Amino acid sequence: MNSSVSALPLSTLSPANEALTLRLPSALELKHQIPLNLLLTQQVAAHRQAVRAILEGQDARLLVIVGPCSLHDPESALEYADKLARLAADVSDDMLLVMRAYVEKPRTTVGWKGLAYDPRLDGSDDMAAGLTLSRELMREMLRRGLPIATELLQPMAAGYFDDLLSWVAIGARTTESQIHREMASGLGMPVGFKNGTDGGVSVACDAMRSAAHPHRHFGVDSQGHPAIIQTQGNPDTHLVLRGGHQGPNYDRQSIARINQDLRKLAIPSRIMVDCSHANSAKDPLRQPAVFNDVLEQRLQGDRSLVGMMLEGHLFDGCQPLSANLRYGVSVTDGCLGWEATERLLHTASLALHRQRRSASLPA
Repeated sequence: MNSSVSALPLSTLSPANEALTLRLPSALELKHQIPLNLLLTQQVAAHRQAVRAILEGQDARLLVIVGPCSLHDPESALEYADKLARLAADVSDDMLLVMRAYVEKPRTTVGWKGLAYDPRLDGSDDMAAGLTLSRELMREMLRRGLPIATELLQPMAAGYFDDLLSWVAIGARTTESQIHREMASGLGMPVGFKNGTDGGVSVACDAMRSAAHPHRHFGVDSQGHPAIIQTQGNPDTHLVLRGGHQGPNYDRQSIARINQDLRKLAIPSRIMVDCSHANSAKDPLRQPAVFNDVLEQRLQGDRSLVGMMLEGHLFDGCQPLSANLRYGVSVTDGCLGWEATERLLHTASLALHRQRRSASLPA
């Protein structure tokens, strides 16, 4: 033990050094407060199975995770959900659309951490209200018939939402975390691990292999008590490419190299491309070009490309937090507006439909 620390008398340990703690409801309490009925529970199970079927090649549709970079305004989020639900029905033969419902945001230094942390966007950090609002909002999206996706950043928060989700992302900064790999191993839905911020996939490959195995780890049970958690391993993990410091990694050469790496490690070749972040040079209006490039690779026969991710909101771009926010515009990463998103996905659905119809015709 460090003697300079052990020699400190107890009287020198000021209460000012102690963290302030405020008790939250347990995950079980919040689930009882905002429950899922039997119909919604069955819907989530069916959506999870649909995602699994696409990952396993049993369903030829394209998986598309689409929606706001982060949820910050319930009204605009639900307007987007209404539009997406109608579009999802239109393209359902060729695509499975899953709505992004991101309520936690990783911060490089400081900044707004998401709806679950600061629902009033004013630094008051009323996390109890944030968890409640986030769960209510996700449930409303489920009632519109949509599968829901989110990034799980804080493992302690996962239990508040895990019964609502059909797909989960583990971000580039947390893919290397043992705690997140353990958490993923016990989740009941498919999980996508993003490549590291350097653009390499080795960390994500390690994460997928770890999450596929059973674990025993420290955690919190549904009643909020410290517990030993035993997991069975998650067979439904896959790779999400988001580019890196050196630029994009969705081009044909990168995909071929990554598939070779996956085969060497005996990891199933199922890849989702994030059309945002470094793959679009953080320009939201470049996402359609990325999407169409990847779509063309798939149309030309690369079945390892099982899905794509788009950051979209009602209107293009982003805005800083202020007292006068523009409606339907992201407050985190820039997004593609609804009109362009709808046009892109309709066009892609037609291309997939033509290919499917051509393949079914006799030679």
